[in-house]
Amino acid sequence: MDSYRASGKLVRDRIPQIIREDGAEPVTYTAGPAEYRSRLRDKLGEEVAEFLTADEDAAPEELADVLEVVRALAADLGIDAEQLEKIRETKASERGGFAERIVWMGNR
Repeated sequence: MDSYRASGKLVRDRIPQIIREDGAEPVTYTAGPAEYRSRLRDKLGEEVAEFLTADEDAAPEELADVLEVVRALAADLGIDAEQLEKIRETKASERGGFAERIVWMGNR
């Protein structure tokens, strides 16, 4: 089982079931808390990379995958989606969002 731990990757909860429905038997285990947090961070990088290389048609689905991982990371930190949204709103209220497309070039 240790070789799978070194090379495995975090997958969505229904993936083992989908693999079984396709006629294969997946080899899985449940990650402990520290490994789960580490693998979620890795997954976020993977999903962001997929979003960055996606064309306009695939981008919304890839962005939804990023959001799914962000929500899982928040839950792992003990923050639900509502609390995360409140944190985002507070930060946007204090510092603004990105709607105005401002690019900072430094100071004079």
